[in-house]
Amino acid sequence: MSTEANAPKDLFWELAGQLLAEPGVTRSTMMGYPCLRGNGAFFACVERITGHLIVKLPALRVSELIAAGQALPFAPSGRTFREWAAFSVADPNKWSALLAEARSFADS
Repeated sequence: MSTEANAPKDLFWELAGQLLAEPGVTRSTMMGYPCLRGNGAFFACVERITGHLIVKLPALRVSELIAAGQALPFAPSGRTFREWAAFSVADPNKWSALLAEARSFADS
């Protein structure tokens, strides 16, 4: 794979490193994707093929982000997951904030 293709994955794990230092946050897999769990609950991963950040947020928040054009629906195999949103642009500040928001939601 090219360096460009690895950039989102590398960014994800760089940002995840900060979260993994927190109590209860672990590395795992979800539907074959390497992911993060908070106290056992999945809350974030990066898609291998697209490099999209995938985070779990309240369904209303996901709907708002999609309606505003800030996120894409997460629909593996054609089934949309209403509490999951995909983010295509690997922006360190945005991804960091989204990971923190997803981590908080996993704890609630």
